Amino acid sequence: MPAFVTLDGLAYATPDGRGLFQNLTLAFGAERTGLVGRNGVGKSTLLRIIAGELEPTAGAVARTGRLGVMRQTLEPPPGANIAELMGVAAPLARLARIEAGLGSEEDLAAADWTLEARLDAALAEVGLAGFDLRREAASLSGGQVTRAMLAGLLAAEPDLLILDEPTNNLDVEARGLVSEVLGRWKGGAIVVSHDRALLRRMDRIVELTSLGAQVYGGGYDLYAARKAEAEAAAARELADAQKDSARVAREIQQAAERKQRKDAAGKRLRAKGDAPKILLDAQQQRAETSGARAGHVADRLRAQTADALAGAEAKIERVRRLGFELPPSGLAAGRAVLAFEDVAFAYPGGDPLLGPLSLRITGPERLAVSGPNGSGKTTLIRLAAGELQPTAGRIVRGAPATLLDQQTALLGDEPTLIAAFRRLNPRSSEHAARSALARFLFRNTAAEKPVGVLSGGERLRAALACVLLGDRPPQLLILDEPTNHLDLDSIGAVEAALRGYDGALLVVSHDRDFLAAIGIGRELALPGRA
Repeated sequence: MPAFVTLDGLAYATPDGRGLFQNLTLAFGAERTGLVGRNGVGKSTLLRIIAGELEPTAGAVARTGRLGVMRQTLEPPPGANIAELMGVAAPLARLARIEAGLGSEEDLAAADWTLEARLDAALAEVGLAGFDLRREAASLSGGQVTRAMLAGLLAAEPDLLILDEPTNNLDVEARGLVSEVLGRWKGGAIVVSHDRALLRRMDRIVELTSLGAQVYGGGYDLYAARKAEAEAAAARELADAQKDSARVAREIQQAAERKQRKDAAGKRLRAKGDAPKILLDAQQQRAETSGARAGHVADRLRAQTADALAGAEAKIERVRRLGFELPPSGLAAGRAVLAFEDVAFAYPGGDPLLGPLSLRITGPERLAVSGPNGSGKTTLIRLAAGELQPTAGRIVRGAPATLLDQQTALLGDEPTLIAAFRRLNPRSSEHAARSALARFLFRNTAAEKPVGVLSGGERLRAALACVLLGDRPPQLLILDEPTNHLDLDSIGAVEAALRGYDGALLVVSHDRDFLAAIGIGRELALPGRA
């Protein structure tokens, strides 16, 4: 299989000197590759290097064929129409001039005669059939922008697609559609994602870690199983190496103690003076010879066990993993937590955004709210949290609740994380605040970071620490797309913690794997709105 991109001994360091990766040697051809790894390990940076937008610190990148790139943040240019967003405005204008009889010789030479047909097919494939490309891009939803950009790439027919978190802001239907598109794609693709359903469509997974890049054949499930096996094997090898090192050290110490006792006995015999000198000299010579030989053997054994231990340690990635248990919420099984009674909401003079809707949560129930983008999911959870009041109907809130929205607005813009924690938990001491933040990987000076500089994933971790480990954990936890900015390891840790949470959950998430993992018992599907 020919390679479209080859990385040879690639290394990159940030402007402040922090090394992200080094000596990467990889090839990307006509297969679909999922690129995964912890937040901050350099996945998006690697994509930018592959696309030619960044120069590596060391090593070389060889490219053949045509690349199509879609970035994680998609903001339509002000005033741009959909054709401009998709990057096809100029060739479409050329075809229009030719059709109107105004085309130049240059237009005729450069015309892409099949472009319109390819665009129609690509738009239909991403669920945007019949869209008017003259329409303003700003009128599109975030999911429609993503799908339009993907359609533009498909119509361009590149050899290698480069996609950075393509499903991050899509609803379940659009996520499935993007997965289907990639499942049918016959060219090459490099996809950075933590969407497990999308990663199952991949032909292989490349995991980027501080140890380098590890390639796993197959999709996500096979990767997860093989990674778990490899980590368990590496842990066993390290444990065995540590045992061998301790055993060798113990045996060398025991041998040294035996020699010391034997030497001491020889000295006592010489001091008595009743043994022939020739015999004593011979014994001393043998002791010195055997001592030197034992020393050489000990040095060799130490070196062997040290090498084995170093080799085993080199296979273990030394990272601080997120892991925590939640304190009990004290929610009684029969307590009425939340009730909507024929609730509706609309802004003054605007169209209805939700309702009429009735729902009830009792005790530690777990309810997921689903529906297409624009169906009112965010409105519902803001009503549940008391941030909005209904324009019709009645809401009864029977237990303390906390909303973690996608922007984690509850953190505010405090000068430090410590300050944010203590504002939200005024009875907590600084020591308690630091201890709680440390459990979410904000240790030492990291707890003094300004809230304003945190990444999306860091903000969610900080908000979880402030809410779940504070003075009074909520009895109803309301989550809005909590996995959007987390890496796979952190998603797993949050899933494990929420499985053990004894309060009620109201969750908006397009991540079906996440909902299954946290034990959602009911689902409320909101209809799309015209």
